[in-house]
Amino acid sequence: MASLASVTLEVDDPTAAERFYSAAFGLGPELRVRASEAPATGFRGFTLSLTVSGPATVDGFIDAALDAGASPVKPATKSFWGYGGVVRAPDGSLWKIATSAKRDKSPATREIDQFVLLLGVDDVVASKHFYVEQGLTVGKSYGRKYVDFDTAPSPVKLGLYGRPALAKDAGVSPDGTGSHRLVIGGDAGPFTDPDGFVWEKE
Repeated sequence: MASLASVTLEVDDPTAAERFYSAAFGLGPELRVRASEAPATGFRGFTLSLTVSGPATVDGFIDAALDAGASPVKPATKSFWGYGGVVRAPDGSLWKIATSAKRDKSPATREIDQFVLLLGVDDVVASKHFYVEQGLTVGKSYGRKYVDFDTAPSPVKLGLYGRPALAKDAGVSPDGTGSHRLVIGGDAGPFTDPDGFVWEKE
């Protein structure tokens, strides 16, 4: 079964990006940055999500990200699925911090339950078939709407959404051009998927 080891964000200033991510989220080697000047405008076709234990922890991570230089996109609010919000990192990537809990059962922590990469694709079914051919295993599939891959025990979970739906969930326009500025590391690569997302072998 293929797995994911890391996500690399291509940024203008790697030193500044490393400083931001250390202060905001404290992620480990599963998140990497490297220099790139590839042009990119608007929505880059993906979001990164942190799922945590409760609303207080959501607020703590969002506040830390804003204090470190992120900009707000969607304020943290309650919904039928839980509680969460979206921020844009200084490098332009979109981060959703969320929990399925609507009430806190314990104090806020800096613990992250899951680190999730969601790719916005043109055709969910076609992209699902492509990834299955690369050795990934489908965990949950909701027709043409969403696919969740079983990547355990990988440090990064992977899902597919339709691009417009993912942009709407993040609170941004689906329009965008140029590079995704994202490289996915795992044992399935190297390849480029039908939507231009690049994988490298690890």
